[in-house]
Amino acid sequence: MIFPLDTGLPMSDDEFRDIRDRIYSHCGIFFNDDTKYLLEKRLAGRLSPLGLNSFRDYYHFLKYDRNKDQEMADIMDVLTTNETYFFRESYQLAAFTDEIIPELIKTKSASNNRLLRIWSAGCSTGEEPYTIAMLLRDMKDLQGWKIEIIGTDISQRVLQHARRGVYSKSSFRATEESYIKRFFYECENGLKVTDDIREMVTISHLNLFDKTRMMMLGKMDIIFCRNVIIYFDLAAKKRVVEEFHQSLNDGGFLLLGHSESLMNVTTLFTLRHFKNDMIYQKPERLALERCA
Repeated sequence: MIFPLDTGLPMSDDEFRDIRDRIYSHCGIFFNDDTKYLLEKRLAGRLSPLGLNSFRDYYHFLKYDRNKDQEMADIMDVLTTNETYFFRESYQLAAFTDEIIPELIKTKSASNNRLLRIWSAGCSTGEEPYTIAMLLRDMKDLQGWKIEIIGTDISQRVLQHARRGVYSKSSFRATEESYIKRFFYECENGLKVTDDIREMVTISHLNLFDKTRMMMLGKMDIIFCRNVIIYFDLAAKKRVVEEFHQSLNDGGFLLLGHSESLMNVTTLFTLRHFKNDMIYQKPERLALERCA
């Protein structure tokens, strides 16, 4: 989408704060005072289709109109950045396949539990959950296991892309040719993920501020949430990360982006030093009880 440089409808400071706060209460994305122009630029194109004459009218629409929920969903498509690609952050994926998965297989097998549940939170156009599926597809130690991979995002637009599973050249900048040959085939608009990989992944709409919907996902063994909480302020980060903690099984893992940290956010997780990367882990309950 191309945003006009000169909207002709300037956003006042009061309008900025009201709209900014409305967006924040909905999903946790925070715009500080230095980003007023960015918000004005990205939302300017929303006024005319709605027959509105000012950003004050737009704020009232977001607050009171019967179509406010749909408009907020449309805003998410405009505001969120969705730059991603297959096999992103290879060193973290190496920790996932070579260290985390074997550890989970060992602990789960001890209790005869052969279910592995992985959540890609903020999955964007789907490259991350499909990458996870490809990595797990041929792991011999997972043969006979039930694997559930769930990809969620707040933007309906990117979820439509993820469900189609068709990707252009830019998505393959870090993908080995062997994976492309095995798990993709040519179609009219690019390369499409094969059915066996797509069937391993469930794509669903989710707002990370929706506690009820998050609880409905059930318990997870691993949560990928990479380059998402960087858009939140401290209070929103704490809220979402604490919900992740509730969503994880004891001993489960939380994988963040390379520039993200839980320092000064929460002490609920332990930072594990693996050979390939450092990963946050929810402590086992018995370990916590021994320390009490």
